[in-house]
Formats: sequence, structure tokens, C-alpha cells
Amino acid sequence: MSTHTLITGGAGFIGTNMAHRLLQDGERVVVLDDLSRPGVSRNVRWLVRTHPRRLRIEVADVRDRTALRTALTGAARVFHLAAQVAVTTSLVDPVHDFASNLDGTIGVLEELRRLADPPPLLFTSTNKVYGGLDDVLLERRGERYEPADLALRDSGVGEGRPLQFCSPYGCSKGGADQYVLDYARSFGLRTAVFRMSCIYGPHQCGTEDQGWVAHFLVQAMRGRPITLYGDGRQVRDLLFVEDLLRAMRAATTGSHDLYGQAFNMGGGPLNALSLLELLDLIEDLEGRRPRVNVGRWRVGDQRWYVSDTSRFGALTGWAPRVGVVEGTARLHAWLRQDRTPAPAVVS
Repeated sequence: MSTHTLITGGAGFIGTNMAHRLLQDGERVVVLDDLSRPGVSRNVRWLVRTHPRRLRIEVADVRDRTALRTALTGAARVFHLAAQVAVTTSLVDPVHDFASNLDGTIGVLEELRRLADPPPLLFTSTNKVYGGLDDVLLERRGERYEPADLALRDSGVGEGRPLQFCSPYGCSKGGADQYVLDYARSFGLRTAVFRMSCIYGPHQCGTEDQGWVAHFLVQAMRGRPITLYGDGRQVRDLLFVEDLLRAMRAATTGSHDLYGQAFNMGGGPLNALSLLELLDLIEDLEGRRPRVNVGRWRVGDQRWYVSDTSRFGALTGWAPRVGVVEGTARLHAWLRQDRTPAPAVVS
């Protein structure tokens, strides 16, 4: 029986890029996705058109244990990306958020546990497991917030930071995060967790609630206003999707020392950007300043978060290669081509 990589939520932005890269390399891929998120059906059509062979699409909810069991048969590794992805949506319907993120993940882990030789699994968690970082003293420096603590400013948030789930989304992803780690400890599964910061790149269906870099670019390109919730000085570290793909593959093909561990994953201090600073980049790309509306601060919105990825880098040799200026320009160019060309190829 030929083996394949299973990508749950594989019709989304990250999953589409991962499937494309693996298929380019001659691997077989199974995408399991219920296609419920706006825009992902277009990703599937592009994948099928670009890769008519070695790709199988299973249209099903990740909680469908029969479909999941079928998709896992012959899987050599699993990228578990299927999720409800927005804090705002979790506040409107926390029960659905729980079912998608926590119950869905438990189902994946249980189906792995019943296999005689379970494949490795990487779960994409979130930086929201650390809460609002309200204890971090911040300073306003120009168009951004930065920690007063110079060491924290230079390194970012490490995995030793205490967990403090905030918002239903933070709770559901954080709970799933902990189950994934515990199934390694309790049952010997080869699992690892990425606590992700802001990922951006081609095939991202950016919205106001999630995928804000793509959303800002699309709004600006269409001449529509961008709403800043808060003062726009919130800082995140951005990671271009091709750099994430390299890290994901390293996590599932490298040393067993990675299993049972969580790693913060983002662009790090060198790729940190505030919302206002992204508007500056967009102005350079578009030749005009985007129109801006201002809204109230939102629940669970961290004023500053930057990942310390040094532990993962020390274990694997990984480091980001694409800076925010280059990455934003590449996403802008892709969006200008109506989001139809292939995503960037990982070297």
C-alpha cells in the first residue's frame, strides 16, 4: 500500500501550500476538509487542477470518525490543521468552537491511538495560549508597543511562559494543545505542537478576524477602509508561509527529541511588525495610504506578542528566510494576479 501525508483542514491557506509543496516533490497527499470556510473551495479547485495525480480530497468534518479513519489508512504523517480559527467567532459560538478545536482534536488522537504503528502528528496551536500578556510592561515607541524588558524585546516569548488561556478560542486550542502533548506522554504517540504567531502568504483567505496581513492588502487594493481595533500599535511577528512549511516538515521528519514538545513558531523579533507599520508598507506598495476606521479594543487581543523560536532552531537548524518587506511584497504581487498562480516554492 502506498503511503501518503494526511492534512486535516488541508483546503485552508497553510494546508493548500503544504499540499502543493508535497505534491511537487512527488508525494501522495490526502486532504480532509469540510470546505465550510469561505474561499477554500477555490483552493481545492486549484489543487485538483494543478495536481490531477497523487491527490485525494475527502470532503468531511474532522469529527467524522469514519471519514477520518479512512483518510488515516496508509498515512505516513499527519498535519492537523482543521480548526475554527477566529477569536471573534469563538465569542459568538463557543460551543461550535469547542467542538471543532478540542473535540475534533481528541478524535484525531484517538484514531491515531487505535493504529498498530501510528504516524507522527504535528498540531498547529496558537500564541493565544499565553493569554493577553497583561503582566508585560510595555512602552510606546513610535508606531509600536515594545516591552520595557530589553531581554524580552530582543528574544521574544519562550515556551517557558506560563499558559493562561483567554477567550473560548484560546481555551479550545489550548486544551487541544495540552491533549496532543499528553498523548505523547501517556500513550507514546509521536506528536508535537506549534504555537503559531501570524502566518501569511499565498492562498490566504484573509478576513478582519483572521489572516490580517492578507485582509489589509485586499482592502487597500480594493480602495476599501481598514478597521484598526485599538490604536494600531499592536505588534506581531510575521512568518511567511514557505518558512513555516520548512519548519513543519522538519518537525515530522527529524529527531524524536521533538515529540511531546511544544514550540513557539513565528518570524521572531527580526520580523515583528505593528498594524500601523504594515499600513506604511502597503502605502509603499500601493502608492497611497489606505483609509482607516478605528474601533474598540477586542477581547483577547495581545498588544505585543513576538515568538522566541530559538529552541526549535537549535534542534533543527531552522530559521526564517523571508523578511516582512519581501514577504508582504510577494503576497501583494500574488494578490494582484487574482490569487490564481501557484504559491512560492520552498527550496
